[in-house]
Amino acid sequence: MGLLAKDKTSERNIGFVSLYESYALYSEGEYGAIPELYVRPEYRSESVGLMLLNKASKFAISKNWGRLEVTTPPLPEFERTLNFYQKNGFSISGGRKLKIDINANS
Repeated sequence: MGLLAKDKTSERNIGFVSLYESYALYSEGEYGAIPELYVRPEYRSESVGLMLLNKASKFAISKNWGRLEVTTPPLPEFERTLNFYQKNGFSISGGRKLKIDINANS
């Protein structure tokens, strides 16, 4: 699922958030995940990201998800991103995100 933010004057796409549903025992069923939230640099600090998070939360409620999760890289250049999520109600839940490239291991 993807949600777009548009500039009211130009109708230009200025941001988006993507969501998907996942399942886990720790969440006692379905939950939502945000793999990406992006706002064009010239529109940052204008509440576009907050508006997208609010729309994502409303979608989560409509799906009866008990939680939304997002992962930010543990790098200094993502400190502003981490602060944005924390300022808007997200809390650090621990763990590290890992991946494996399936094609590389075949």
